[in-house]
Amino acid sequence: MSQMLATSVAESPILYVKVQSGRQIEEARKKRRLTQRELARELGMGVRWLREIEGGNPRSRLDDHLACAYRLGLSTGHILIPLLFAGQRMCFPHQLATGDLSDLERMCIELIAQRNLDHLTRALTPAWPAAAAPVGPSL
Repeated sequence: MSQMLATSVAESPILYVKVQSGRQIEEARKKRRLTQRELARELGMGVRWLREIEGGNPRSRLDDHLACAYRLGLSTGHILIPLLFAGQRMCFPHQLATGDLSDLERMCIELIAQRNLDHLTRALTPAWPAAAAPVGPSL
């Protein structure tokens, strides 16, 4: 990682996300043999703007990165997970950024779903009063 990128990561996690996202979008587009013109047309944006997204331009919008990721079938983990770390003022382990974060993304979603199910189950389960133990001989 270049010194400039390392500095920008410390200053702005969103800039780091845009750079990493742009690289992944470009790689996925090329892998699918789509030209910038084809992808831009499908997304309703200009080719020049798509070049800015792929280049990680700080002025690019995260919603455009997400639209590209959705169209290309990419996990959005490379965008959302680093932002979760930043939101908690935690350092994102950059080794994760180069890999596919779809498994980690799924695990986060499953954890959230399970937590909500557990909460719902507790809320809907009646609190039955403890049954009194029989005192005498039963008939």
